[in-house]
Amino acid sequence: MIVTAYIIREILRPFAVILGILALLFSGYSLAQILSDAVSGLLPVGSIFALTFLKLLISMDVILPVSLFMAVVTGFGRLQMDDEVTAMQALGMGPREFLAPVMGVALALALLVVGLSVFARPKAYLATHDISHRAAAMMNVNAMEAGTFYASSDGDRVIFLGSRAGPHAPALRVFVAQRERDHIEVIYADNATPAATGTDGRRVVHLFGAHVYQFYPDAPAKDQVLDAAQINVSPDSEITTNYKYSSVAAGMEHLLSSSSPPDVAERQWRLSTGVSTMLLALLGALLSRGQPRQGRYTRFGPAILAYSAYFFACSTARSWVQHGLIGGFPGLWWAPAMLALAIAIIWYVPVWRRQARRPPPGAASARRLHPAALRSLAG
Repeated sequence: MIVTAYIIREILRPFAVILGILALLFSGYSLAQILSDAVSGLLPVGSIFALTFLKLLISMDVILPVSLFMAVVTGFGRLQMDDEVTAMQALGMGPREFLAPVMGVALALALLVVGLSVFARPKAYLATHDISHRAAAMMNVNAMEAGTFYASSDGDRVIFLGSRAGPHAPALRVFVAQRERDHIEVIYADNATPAATGTDGRRVVHLFGAHVYQFYPDAPAKDQVLDAAQINVSPDSEITTNYKYSSVAAGMEHLLSSSSPPDVAERQWRLSTGVSTMLLALLGALLSRGQPRQGRYTRFGPAILAYSAYFFACSTARSWVQHGLIGGFPGLWWAPAMLALAIAIIWYVPVWRRQARRPPPGAASARRLHPAALRSLAG
């Protein structure tokens, strides 16, 4: 029990460090993208940290397994370097005794990852879609700069300003395209005032020298062009809760009863995260095997290549299932199956080598005979 606790501690220490580093890097990358949208007026400033946290929560089903994988490689690499593995083997510990604490930690983490994938991940996607939907309905037009096309997250509105002195200043040569229920409306105005809150609480923009084009895809005869010296438009759309369906935000109950390829891919991905966590931990323990006094980072190169290959295989398998190129069986399960096969081969290669080097029984008996005995047998 003391040795088991010691091995677990040697795994959890680098796991906490690697998890913190990966979470920090991913949060920084997400924050940079979100800040870009906030500065452009496509996202409320108050939603920056909420979106960053939600994106980090969504990514945990990938960050946690890879953190454990690298922690196992690092922990056993240190034990190899300090000859502690050799000392434990001298105490009678074999491969199974070394793997028992690793698989115990992996099982606990696998249950956590599956829980996050099945319950927390769809709720985080729903919250993210809600924030994006509200941001699309209330674009911060006063912060927009000239020379850039600004598209709402749902793609129903595009705004372009020809020139502008700065934020909260009037704009010249304004282009607005928005999708209505049954038609597309395009507005071009010579100049526009900054958005101001009206008496009804909605923001209003005054457009001067406006030309309005209305296109009806299903009834071209209804197309029309309107000219107005001045019109008032509101950049705030009606906020509704009728979001477009997305399999990543769907509940597990719906996914289990659905046969749609995107739903099948999402369902299998959520359920496979726990299996991947267990397999990656076992792979990390096997790849960390080396010679005594070997550097702890010697196995990092092969480990990174192995994880990259597995992640690419899982992503490819998920894409194939999502687009209907592969059915529900084997689905994306062929990627974990290939990893399990590779682990079995790595596990048994040393056994096969020892058996290949073992001499035949007759040859061994002959070597044990004394030379005088051999001469008497020959005589």
